[in-house]
Amino acid sequence: MRVSDTRKIGKTDLKIPVLGLGTNPLGGLYEAISAGEVKAIVDRAFARGISFFDLAPVYGYGNAERNVGAALAGRPRDEYILSTKVGRLLLRPEDAGPLASREDTMVLWQGEQLYKGTDPVRPYFDFSYDGVMRSVEASLARTGLNRFDALHIHDPDLHPDEAIDGAFRALSDLRDQGAIGAIGCGMNQWEMLAQFIDRAAFDCFLLAGRYSLLDQSALQELLPKCLRHHVSVIVGGVYNSGILSHPEPGSIGGVSDDRSAISTWTENVTFNYVPAPPEIIAKAASLQNICAAHGVSLKAAAIQFPLHHGAVASVLMGPRDAAQVDDNVDAFTEQIPAALWQDLVAQGLLPSDVPIPLNS
Repeated sequence: MRVSDTRKIGKTDLKIPVLGLGTNPLGGLYEAISAGEVKAIVDRAFARGISFFDLAPVYGYGNAERNVGAALAGRPRDEYILSTKVGRLLLRPEDAGPLASREDTMVLWQGEQLYKGTDPVRPYFDFSYDGVMRSVEASLARTGLNRFDALHIHDPDLHPDEAIDGAFRALSDLRDQGAIGAIGCGMNQWEMLAQFIDRAAFDCFLLAGRYSLLDQSALQELLPKCLRHHVSVIVGGVYNSGILSHPEPGSIGGVSDDRSAISTWTENVTFNYVPAPPEIIAKAASLQNICAAHGVSLKAAAIQFPLHHGAVASVLMGPRDAAQVDDNVDAFTEQIPAALWQDLVAQGLLPSDVPIPLNS
């Protein structure tokens, strides 16, 4: 499979590349990143055939949209696919007064800031029709670009009704006007997405971490439902926040039975952005052992696995520098024999009904 191959989004005319670039790290997640570093990442992505970029206002509290927009400036707009998200507006300190009573705002003003090197703003949830329209206008201004190909409702876990009654209605109007090509919803859970299929005519979902080598919880209900309703899935979190891309410290291969050794790693290896529990590290060790036996990197298996399902249109990588772009693209294009997938099923590491290649 080539990184430039495309798949159609739902019933729309929009086609997106099978490998895209998620930009959460480009907003300064955990450590600051400069506009120059972001440009180097974007330029390297284009050099390796990557032309799909997924943004969000909350990534770096506006920095990811600004920096990626600047990095894309001057490139013909039809040479890349761009998505961003709605549902969170960015609150500046001088505007905090009228919103000071909002719990979703105040919580975010406490504790250590998640993103580094950002403006002194905080996001707050707003899934109203007007709030979504303001969000789109602000994202266009930050990127300096004239349109987005797709817009996703972002993390409406606590606001499902507002997401449908307000946000989806706004995005539907934008789609009807031809301002966007597709409406999506981005979440870290599959259950609400499965409910949303019955409530509104979504074109796609961005699902993070719930269809990976370590977590196939979306397999039984959400993905078949997406196939039936022609809703495409973009899969993020293919490495489950790190354990499937760099399971160090140490080589986890060959130590899956050493519980004392495994337990010492839990503070340094992450799964879903928290220290990985021993049973997850043990499973990752088993996955790596089988991959090694077939001469395949665990990272390659992780980034390629979701695309075997017919509902999945694309997977997202999240590089922090240009070298990681190369690393991800190399993993995506690495040859994997069908026997590897068959062994993972035979060993009980993947369910028996998971879609896998039958022939290399």
